[in-house]
Amino acid sequence: MYNAEIAGMGHYVPSRVVTNADLEGIMETTDAWIQERTGIQQRRWFNEGEDTTANMGARAARMALEQAGLQPDDVQLIVFATLSPDYLFPGSGVLLQRELGIKAPIPAFDVRNQCSGFIYALSLADQFIKTGMYETALVVGSEIHSSGLDKTTRGRAVSVIFGDGAGAAVLRRSTREGHGILSTHLHAQGEHAEELITKEPGSNRENRVQVVLDDPEAMYPYMNGQQVFKHAVTRFPEVINEALQANGYQASDIDLLIPHQANLRITQYVGQKMGLGADKVFSNIQKYGNTTAASVPLALSEAVQEGRVKPGDLICLAAFGSGFTWASALIKW
Repeated sequence: MYNAEIAGMGHYVPSRVVTNADLEGIMETTDAWIQERTGIQQRRWFNEGEDTTANMGARAARMALEQAGLQPDDVQLIVFATLSPDYLFPGSGVLLQRELGIKAPIPAFDVRNQCSGFIYALSLADQFIKTGMYETALVVGSEIHSSGLDKTTRGRAVSVIFGDGAGAAVLRRSTREGHGILSTHLHAQGEHAEELITKEPGSNRENRVQVVLDDPEAMYPYMNGQQVFKHAVTRFPEVINEALQANGYQASDIDLLIPHQANLRITQYVGQKMGLGADKVFSNIQKYGNTTAASVPLALSEAVQEGRVKPGDLICLAAFGSGFTWASALIKW
């Protein structure tokens, strides 16, 4: 059986920087309140007419392809993770194919697993490569949250958290044993689906458009913050340990943990729980907020760019989010 290695990483964020001070001007909040609860200092919001979910993903993908020494036409499979596609349908995977100018009729599909989306997508691409079906895959996470947030005092608990951005990974077939993606671990617990949800416009309404017209607030995300935090700090260590045990490693063997950037307090708690110092846990939520499916690849790409990922390093990716879903991937770089 083949292995899948990450041959290139890329990321893109919109040029529009929105600080906590900027939010103070449009809702009742403070920089201190936001930083104390989330660790976020600023985030990026898309520029209308310039940024789309697909073309942000394409910009990240081009960076990843360049790092891998490949061209768009070398890609044989696209897996696109997002909860904010440009259209209700078709999915953003085919739009990314078009953005990159890939003429070959390669498969392209979307994954809708929110904060765990990139690791779910990575796992799918990994299976295709390990079985020999494809040699090169492009895995992308891209999100535009800012156009769907309640930017008033009523929605501040959620709207201060999320930002826009994209990250991408190029996976390539490898025959080096014990190298590349060692394993991935995926989980879900649907009984908690409504704890973190955007409910409307749901397709199970006779007139979904009218539902939104009658109650516009129903289109905004809802989050039970206490429940999300409670489950996240449990599931993160569980799924990290699952990956380590499956491959005969201990937490002390991890060179860098890259968790989904949901909340700085969660990241710090998980690092302490795993016995990892700050130098072994990567965080960029301060700059970008929670970018959902883009969070993990954006962070991994920045870590590579900053020289914090070196050949031979043991890298662990982990995520938890809406669904509830959670996942991990252990990688020998």
